[in-house]
Amino acid sequence: MEDAFTTVAVAFETLGAVAMAAGFVLAVVLSIRALARREGGAAAFTTLRTTLGGAILLGLEVLVAADLIRTITSNPSIEDAVILAIVVLIRTVLSLSIQIEIDGVLPWRRALVTSGAQVVAGQVARDRAAGRG
Repeated sequence: MEDAFTTVAVAFETLGAVAMAAGFVLAVVLSIRALARREGGAAAFTTLRTTLGGAILLGLEVLVAADLIRTITSNPSIEDAVILAIVVLIRTVLSLSIQIEIDGVLPWRRALVTSGAQVVAGQVARDRAAGRG
């Protein structure tokens, strides 16, 4: 049974790496498209940074899940639990700092600045405007 869970953990690790790599490619493509639409270098850079940051966040979350699966399905020890806690802490700090960099605001204050509906509506409006141009 442990071999099956190890395979699942490896699949999650692979998925996390693929998410980051695919996110990088998507970020580059979207920023090139922004440049092609003559939105300017600042808009292209913002697109690249936001998309890549989101992909890294997704990849980190999947990698944390892989670590959790690997730790709880093996013969857990106190040492394994401490190592997992340190890894999760490091990845959480990385995720938090990337999220702050993308949004420019602390995550718990984001709702005070912009609602989720406003973010979605803004993206839809931007996509529609780009499609007309």
